[in-house]
Amino acid sequence: MNSYEQNIQIDLKKWQQQMLRKPTLFSRVTRRVQTKINNIIPEKVHQAITATIKQMIRAVIFGAKITAPATIKEGTLADRETTIEEKITIYRNTAAAEGGITGAGGLLLGLADFPILIGIKLKLLFDIASQYGYNVEDYKERIYILYIFQLAFSSQQQRREVYLKMEHWGTQKHKLPEDIHAFDWRTFQQEYRDYIDLAKMAQLIPIIGAPVGAVVNYRLIRKLGHTAMMAYRMRYFEEKSIKY
Repeated sequence: MNSYEQNIQIDLKKWQQQMLRKPTLFSRVTRRVQTKINNIIPEKVHQAITATIKQMIRAVIFGAKITAPATIKEGTLADRETTIEEKITIYRNTAAAEGGITGAGGLLLGLADFPILIGIKLKLLFDIASQYGYNVEDYKERIYILYIFQLAFSSQQQRREVYLKMEHWGTQKHKLPEDIHAFDWRTFQQEYRDYIDLAKMAQLIPIIGAPVGAVVNYRLIRKLGHTAMMAYRMRYFEEKSIKY
C-alpha cells in the first residue's frame, strides 16, 4: 500500500465509523416529527410523489445506455481521484449556478430545480463510478449508485441501514433482486424529500431564493461527491484485500 492509499484509508475509517453511528437524540426526535408529518400527508399524495421520483430516477439511471460515460481502465488511484475532484468542482459550480437561476425565477422555476438537480447528481455519480473503473451499464452498478444517493441524503438511521447493504459489496450484490421495481422507492423518496425540504422551500421565497438556491445546491453536490468517493474507496480496499 502506497502513502496515498495509507492516508485516505485513515479518512475512510473515520467515515465508516460515522456511517455506523447510532442516531443521536436530536436525530431521533427529528425523525419522529418527520414521520408524523408524513403520516398526515394523504396516501394518494405519497403514491404520486413516489411514482414521480421513481420514474424520474429510472429515466436517468436506467435509461438509454448512450448516457453512460466510458469506463476508465487505467491509472493509479491518486490520478483517478484527482480527476474525480475536478469533476465534482465542475458539477458543484454548475448546480450552484442552476440553483441561483431557478431560485431567482420564483415558484415555477424553483420547482423546476428539483428534477434538474436530480439529473445533475446522478450524472455526477455516473462519472465518478466510471473514473473508479466500474461499468455503469451494469444493472448492479446502477443500484450501487442509488445506494450512494440514499447514503448522502437520508436520516442517520436510514443511512446506517443503507451503509450495511453496501459493505462487502462483492457478496451483497448477489442478493439483489433482478427487478428494479423491487427497490424500496417509497423510503427513497421520503428520505430524500425530508432531507432537502427545508432548504429547498427557502429557495422558493422571493429575493432570497437565488442565493439560497446557489448555496444549497453547492453544498448538496459537495456532500454527494464526498460520499461517493468514500463509498468507492471502501470497495477499492475491499477488492484489494480479496486479491492479496
